[in-house]
This record gives sequence, structure tokens and C-alpha cells, in this order.
Amino acid sequence: MSKVVFYVAGDIARRGCGVNTPSSTRSTERLGKFHAVLEPGLTDADFAEMARHGVRHAKYGFGGYADPGDGETEVRAAQKHGLCVMSHSGGTSIPGSSPISHEVLLRLRPDVCGHVNGGTTSLDDEGLGRLLTESDMTLQLVQAGNLRSSLLILRMAREQGALPRVCVASDTPTGTGVMPLAMLKTVCELSSLGDLVPAEAIALATGNNARAFRLTTGTIEPGRPADLVVCDAPNGSLARDAFGAIRRGDIPGISCVIIDGAVRVMRSRNSPLAGRLATVTTRS
Repeated sequence: MSKVVFYVAGDIARRGCGVNTPSSTRSTERLGKFHAVLEPGLTDADFAEMARHGVRHAKYGFGGYADPGDGETEVRAAQKHGLCVMSHSGGTSIPGSSPISHEVLLRLRPDVCGHVNGGTTSLDDEGLGRLLTESDMTLQLVQAGNLRSSLLILRMAREQGALPRVCVASDTPTGTGVMPLAMLKTVCELSSLGDLVPAEAIALATGNNARAFRLTTGTIEPGRPADLVVCDAPNGSLARDAFGAIRRGDIPGISCVIIDGAVRVMRSRNSPLAGRLATVTTRS
């Protein structure tokens, strides 16, 4: 196998040749198992092997391609074998990388245009419009990007009935920093500044991500993981509840996190104090 990098739940599992992944765990299943960075020279057989070993996602934009548009063959092969491909987009993010324009993205046709509002430099406005009208790619809005572009993309997507193609991420930790509340902050900004209903802003960060990246999490329905967050308007906010806080741009206070149907964390140490705190009652 050609050079490829694999990630497991965000941590580097192996560098080099071949696929050597650890045994499957509940956490890796929920995150889509394993991830690869595309490199020149990967073959159809390589992607078949990745798929057999549980690789479900691939990132394009940081490999050894002389021209950012040269990876169409690898992108298409990855998609053929069921991998969800996300591509870098916009200006350069690290030394040695290249900008990826809307023309390149329309040629590559990844499943997801990563940080399309900038990571940190956004695409031009006309190019953003073309991505919406000339493709069905998912457009990812991130906290570590250009807020003006986020609001523009949000408006254009709403006008074209394309909100199901928009998802939210943080694109951190990066040079922008480490932001534990990046997702919540982005949801609040899109709702309060982009005139988006709070429930829809939350859907961009949850269910839309689940659909775009083919995850089992992100929606509340029978058969899905019982992962829930209990939150309220923060203490001191003029809002009466979490939706009202999001609408005002106030980050809600989290007072309970439930994972797999079990209470894992009570009051958050990162979010503001919730106006009303969750309580746990044990049935006898």
C-alpha cells in the first residue's frame, strides 16, 4: 500500500504502509471508525483494503499532490469503496499547502467541502454560490473561519432550500486555538446573526453532520444512541430557555450530559451556569 495516515477517534494509530488498526470499540464505531489522508498513488486495491479494515472517512488537501486538482482519481476511488471524502477548501492553512478554489472543488466533487467559510481564509462569494448551485456537496461552516462568509452561505442556502447540505464544525484545535465551546458558539452565531431558528441551527450541528458523515449519532429516534445534552438559558440571561438564549447569542448552560442512555457528566465547567440545573432521580 502507498503512504497513508490512519486516525482512530482523532488519534494517530499508524503511519506508513499497510493497514493495522486496533480492535473495534464503541467509540470508534460512533465516530465512523478509522480515517485516512489521501496521497498520490493510492490504488483501487488500497481503498478496497481500507474499507475491509473499517476506514470510513478520508481527508483530501494535505497530501503530496503537486497541484490541488490532481487528486480526482483518489477521491473517486475512495468514494467507490464507500469512504466519505472531505476536502480542504479556501486559502492555505499550513505552510506548504495550496489553496483549493471552487473550480478545484467542482472538479474533485468530494462529499464534504471542509471549512468552506475559511480555514481560515474563505472562498470568494461567486465561488460559494457556484458550489451551491452546481453541486450537491455538503458545505461545512466552522468556528475557526470567516463569520461573514458563514452568514452569506447560510443566507444563500436558505434561499435555495439547501440547508440540509449545511453542517457545522469547529476546525479546532488549530492556530486559532482550542475552543471547547466552538460548536455551541457557532450555533449561537448562526441563529442570532443569521436569523436562523435555534432548532434548525442545532440541526446543522447534529443531524446534518450525522447524515453528511454517515454517523449513527446526531438524531433522536428509536435505535439511535441515547446521547443527549440537558441545557437551559445561562444564569443572568434575558432568555427564558435554551432556545431563547441561542436566539440572543447567549451560550446555553449545560447541566447534564447523557451518553448511551447513562448520565456521564452533570454541570459543565466550560459553559455558563444554567439558570435551572438538571437533577437526577433514581427509581426504586
